[in-house]
Amino acid sequence: MTFSDAIRTCFAKFFTFSGRAARPEYWFFFLFIVIWSLIAGIVDAQFFTQVAVTETETSKSVAASSSQPVQSIVSLIVFFPHLAVAWRRMHDTGRSGLYALLPILLILSAFVTLFFGIGIASSFQHGGNLDILFTRATLLIVIPTLIILFVSPLLVLRWLARPSQPGTNQYGPNPYEVAQ
Repeated sequence: MTFSDAIRTCFAKFFTFSGRAARPEYWFFFLFIVIWSLIAGIVDAQFFTQVAVTETETSKSVAASSSQPVQSIVSLIVFFPHLAVAWRRMHDTGRSGLYALLPILLILSAFVTLFFGIGIASSFQHGGNLDILFTRATLLIVIPTLIILFVSPLLVLRWLARPSQPGTNQYGPNPYEVAQ
């Protein structure tokens, strides 16, 4: 599969979460996303950056800000095709597509744990030991979650880089065998 074939396939299968995707299909599309994100960042930096200069008697300060509209549009355009091809790529290695969402799910669970754990602890304003208990319990849950959170993207990356599972698996035929 060539670079242009991978891009065409990923956009043609915009919302297709079934089947399998070979390594070149995923990684060429990933390269396409990186290239277009860099181009969008350059366009944003050139055309959508506002520079504010403030001067005082003793100093001069410069502040730049950008709303990054082009990069946001590119991200929205490629979000679902990238999620779909990652899902199919996980199928190709014999895993459920949900594993592609593992880091995102861990981030959400860490925020929910922090939000509710600290929220419950703060509701005991003069509770003495109860607020300390809930704060420590929250930290006991969040710290292992954060450790796993740092490891999970590496694990997902390893799964995405693995070779195709030979033969037909529960998600369909091997893409290399079908193409030949």
